[in-house]
Amino acid sequence: MSAALWALVAVPLAAGTLLAAIGRRADRYAPAAAVATSAAVLALAVYAAAAPTAVRAPLLAGLPFGIGAHGLSGPMAVTVAAVTLAVLVFSAGDIGAGQPRARFFGLMLLFGGAMLVTVTATTLPALLMGWEFMGATSWALIGFRWHDPVRAEAAGVAYVTTRAADLGLYLAAGAALAAGQASGLALDRLHEVPAPWLHLLTAGVVAAALGKSAQLPYSFWLSRAMQGPSPVSALLHSATMVVAGAYLLLRLQPLLAASGWGDDAVAWTGAATALALGLVAVAQRDLKQLLAASSCAQIGFMVLAAGASATTGGTLQLMAHAAAKSLAFLVAGFWLTAFGAGTLPALRGVARRDRIGGAAFTVAALSLAGVPPLSLWAAKDLLLAGALERSPALYAAGLAAAVVSAVYAVKALWYVWRPPGPVRLPSPAPPGAAAGRREGGPQGPRALPVPGAAAFAALALAVAALAVLALPGPRAAVADRIGAGGEAAPYAWEPALSAVLALAASAAAWAWGDRRSPLPARVTAAASAWLGLEAAVRALLVRPVRRLAAALAAFDDRVLDRGVDGLARGTVRFAGGADRGAEAAVDGAVEGIGALSRALGRLARRPQTGQAHTYLAQAVAAFTVLAAVFVLVR
Repeated sequence: MSAALWALVAVPLAAGTLLAAIGRRADRYAPAAAVATSAAVLALAVYAAAAPTAVRAPLLAGLPFGIGAHGLSGPMAVTVAAVTLAVLVFSAGDIGAGQPRARFFGLMLLFGGAMLVTVTATTLPALLMGWEFMGATSWALIGFRWHDPVRAEAAGVAYVTTRAADLGLYLAAGAALAAGQASGLALDRLHEVPAPWLHLLTAGVVAAALGKSAQLPYSFWLSRAMQGPSPVSALLHSATMVVAGAYLLLRLQPLLAASGWGDDAVAWTGAATALALGLVAVAQRDLKQLLAASSCAQIGFMVLAAGASATTGGTLQLMAHAAAKSLAFLVAGFWLTAFGAGTLPALRGVARRDRIGGAAFTVAALSLAGVPPLSLWAAKDLLLAGALERSPALYAAGLAAAVVSAVYAVKALWYVWRPPGPVRLPSPAPPGAAAGRREGGPQGPRALPVPGAAAFAALALAVAALAVLALPGPRAAVADRIGAGGEAAPYAWEPALSAVLALAASAAAWAWGDRRSPLPARVTAAASAWLGLEAAVRALLVRPVRRLAAALAAFDDRVLDRGVDGLARGTVRFAGGADRGAEAAVDGAVEGIGALSRALGRLARRPQTGQAHTYLAQAVAAFTVLAAVFVLVR
């Protein structure tokens, strides 16, 4: 079993590295190799989850690298592997032969491997390694078409924003070490850290998780991330990177509860994001931007579940969202490349032209809308039951967000199913939006490839089938599997109420059509621009940091540099003075010693006449002196 667990993370990382290293020479075989590798990884994930275990390897002194498939990690690993396989199957027919396929599929496998390390990590060092590598590969995937400056900038915005939040994990690790919890920094023991380090650790984890999951106030980076290829969006924003933060909060729910404030803060942040970003989705005129905002909103429900101690509902929400959102992104990406249209008015009637894609998108959208009996309807009721037990106000906020989700989902359906009509000019897209941008160049209308149809069918089936897990028997099994027993169950009226509200909101949104938003113009404009979050961050953070950097640079130039230059000039002058004063004295002393030595040498040469009687006389005189000395001394 330990070998299978190591292989679960090693196989995709090794295969991805090999494909990326070989490069264009492997383009022909890259899709098949990636799909086969992903299928093997899915089999390993199922095997590891069926018999949970954990393994460790030495890394640093007292800080091992540990992974495991027990608890929430097992179902999450299976979800990641299954969605990755579906996306790669679709990509096999979507990524054209003229593109660097080996690099693309290699990066996708590397990203999937990093995500598997993240979800199976049992120690904080392993989590940090997977978390960091996942962020780096996501940057490479979002900016896959790096020659386009817009896409390259979007990748940079997403990476820098998430990296800024990721510093929270280092803060958490530092707090755990400072508290003396250095024995592996086991994730399931972080809640045992004593105060005040416990609060610092909780704050770091929450900041990192909210940033990675694009929750308020970090949500804007997800809008920019839509510049990546559609398979990248389908993978990153459904079951992997963007849900990693929500997964971490669900897994560390005991830490949130132990802090005394973390669970409430997380729950209300998730509810606020679900409601606010739902309104942002309603205001969008670009399909991928609508789906991006809805990802923030739907993940907000998972974050709410983590704060409301509704781990089972949050887990089912995560799994159902992974299937529905990956399906929606894949269909949207196919329409964008096949028909050259990304805005909702330009996509009007596209589902009538592509019946398979239209049917698949309908299943995904209705699930996002919370229409029964699809999976997201059932999952939301479970997590909202936990919210109701904690606070009626929290439940009301979550229920309002669920109603908004029905509005934006049916809005998208209205456009793609209505007969084509006069195309209205879309409203200006927010900075970095992908409105109308074609992903693979001018390709023209084309039929759905067989791999794409297979991926659509598998994901649509999963969207419907996952609702079974919300039934009492399977739900209890899931709760037991992830160690979340004793959670609140919904009353009979709760699913009925959410179903009625979802159907009523869906009918109202369909009847309203494309008429002007009933909200005030300023509110609509702010929502369409993602609440001005990026502009606010630039004004409140980026510009002050740049001004501070400019002030420090000026201080460096005008104070530090001048100080160093002055010190250097003073040193040179001192050296010159020392040279002129000391050199004369030293030279004089040396010359004096030389002159004395020469004089003594001349005196010593005088007795050296070369005559024997002279040397004899000198010897007699010397012995006479010695004799006198001896006599006087005695």
